[in-house]
Amino acid sequence: MNEQILAALEARPGAVRPLDGITVVSLEHAIAAPFATRQLADLGARVIKVERPGSGDFARGYDKRVDGLASHFVWTNRSKESVALDVKNPKAGKLLLDLVQNADVLVQNLAPGAAARLGLSEEALREKCPRLIICDISGYGASGPHRDRKAYDLLIQSEAGFLSVTGTPEERVKASISLADICAGMYAYSGILSALLLREKTGKGSHIDLSMLESLAEWMSYPLYYAYKGAPPPPRTGASHATIFPYGLFGCGDGRSVMFGLQNEREWATFCLEVLQREHLVADPRFDSNVQRAQNRMELTAEIEAAFSDDTAEGVVAKLDAAGIANATVRDMADVWSHPQLEARNRWTEVESPVGPIPALLPPAQLDGVAPRMDAVPALGEHTAKVLRELGVSEADIAELCGEGVK
Repeated sequence: MNEQILAALEARPGAVRPLDGITVVSLEHAIAAPFATRQLADLGARVIKVERPGSGDFARGYDKRVDGLASHFVWTNRSKESVALDVKNPKAGKLLLDLVQNADVLVQNLAPGAAARLGLSEEALREKCPRLIICDISGYGASGPHRDRKAYDLLIQSEAGFLSVTGTPEERVKASISLADICAGMYAYSGILSALLLREKTGKGSHIDLSMLESLAEWMSYPLYYAYKGAPPPPRTGASHATIFPYGLFGCGDGRSVMFGLQNEREWATFCLEVLQREHLVADPRFDSNVQRAQNRMELTAEIEAAFSDDTAEGVVAKLDAAGIANATVRDMADVWSHPQLEARNRWTEVESPVGPIPALLPPAQLDGVAPRMDAVPALGEHTAKVLRELGVSEADIAELCGEGVK
């Protein structure tokens, strides 16, 4: 058994995590790669984050909303070690290669071609590091006409067609979260886990060439198939579902709205009888199938909101609950911070940071009896000296390197 795993077992009896003993070196910025590696850290991996001296990951400067720290950075970088190295300096470059040669996984989402120029390509590393798992995350992948194009989240939302099906008939709307980055980060995370399993069987590392475009294109498969062979794509319908109706927001008599959705004809009949109390609508030819309801959504919306006009949102929700119709509260961020379900399931904890303890959600997928790693969000370069010592660099050389701007 790996000596690091044995040490982990001895230090925390009964609390070994799935990736204890795994070391990840990441040259990462923004969201896609940091999101992937933070999840590896949640599972116990040691993640060494290599950053630019002085400025670091540029996501550190996106805003100052978390007591002076950036919201994106806090979210994606807990439980990591920050090493500040000027990787273009030859001395630092050698140290970086030493780090990588002692790692299990290398993750990078630098600008196209940057990793290769640093000697961190699959071709340069494979002979030296046969067990290394290399995950290259880019906008468009390592080949093809778009290979060298820079890519940001909103650009990929556009390229993958997401904007074409999101918003209202009058206006395309982007996702208000980093959808393409999150999507790519999730596939990088699962790909790395798969590569670790494969290495256990073969003894060999893998190369993962992962693109944001291909990741989000996979998530776009429903509208792609809906528009198969030139068929019209799903219409942009705001907060309503494009092809299932009724499924969305509907106004009530108190000026508030309720969100609910129907999935089949049995629910449609129940909704008409028990919620709307308008039996005649069940067999109305305008609404007697989902296809008809979707085509006549304006007329049906008028019927629904007329029935809700004498009731409050709370009263409508009570009727929907009694009828077994799925519904949801329309919450803002303040509401989610205090969501009763998250509170009841004890999903909030705290992690340390350079500005003190901050709240953090526990990872969604937890193994029974295994506590996720929830360590501090690192300050820039906080662990540089520690990691260099582990590489055998003397205190005098560390001081010299810092003086030369390598750190």
